[in-house]
Amino acid sequence: MDSTRPIRALVRGLEALTVLNSRDGGTVSEVAQEIQLPRTTVYRILETLCASGFVVRDSADERYRLTVRVRALSTGFHEESWITQVAKPCLFELGESIVWPVNIATLAETQLIVREATDHCSPLAIQHFSAGTTLPLLSSSAGHAYLAYCADAERTALIDASSRSGSAEPLASDSPQMPPMLAEVVELGYAATTRSDGLVDEVSMSVPVNLQPGYLAVLTVRFSASAVPLKTGVERFLPKLRHCAARISAAFRKTVDARAHPTRTTA
Repeated sequence: MDSTRPIRALVRGLEALTVLNSRDGGTVSEVAQEIQLPRTTVYRILETLCASGFVVRDSADERYRLTVRVRALSTGFHEESWITQVAKPCLFELGESIVWPVNIATLAETQLIVREATDHCSPLAIQHFSAGTTLPLLSSSAGHAYLAYCADAERTALIDASSRSGSAEPLASDSPQMPPMLAEVVELGYAATTRSDGLVDEVSMSVPVNLQPGYLAVLTVRFSASAVPLKTGVERFLPKLRHCAARISAAFRKTVDARAHPTRTTA
């Protein structure tokens, strides 16, 4: 008997999780159609995932949705590792070109965490960010970019969580300014905020990095408003930010594909 033969039930369960992750949940029929299995089989799979705590069935519309326990699975995928392998070279190349400090951040709970930054090697850094620096979702350009480009269900959940946390951020999660502000971010293709420490106004400009469905990072450059007005910063830095984001996205997807298909060869 071949001990390396895949466990079909496990494969099917992971396929069902993938389908639910790619949309705002799904019914038994929708999942069955996606993974091409009988409805009775898919029903058993989804109910097993419910019993395990990874999925919940919404009695209001009979749709199965992922729970926060699924996020815990990503703990084994070390973000520091992919940042080093994929994003760091692109990030530091961008830093050399722009000179102003740049960083990349990903979501952790209800805030963003800087995973890598070029502040320590930028002579123009006003305040020094390093790996581990946290960025608020509601008042940072990185947070605005993340909220503008993440999935609708995730955005709603994050804003609700920020409301419950009693955050005293300048832009409240229930502010009427929030929807049009996020819409403008999507229209412009970037988010920008200005922070003042009393001496210097520092502009942050951020763009999303689309890694794969349901998984975003944010790339940010920070510069002095007096040295580089926002309009000039957009003209000078935005194309480079977008190019870097696209490179990171492509490299990340290539890395994920190589891990998923280790025997695949390219011509």
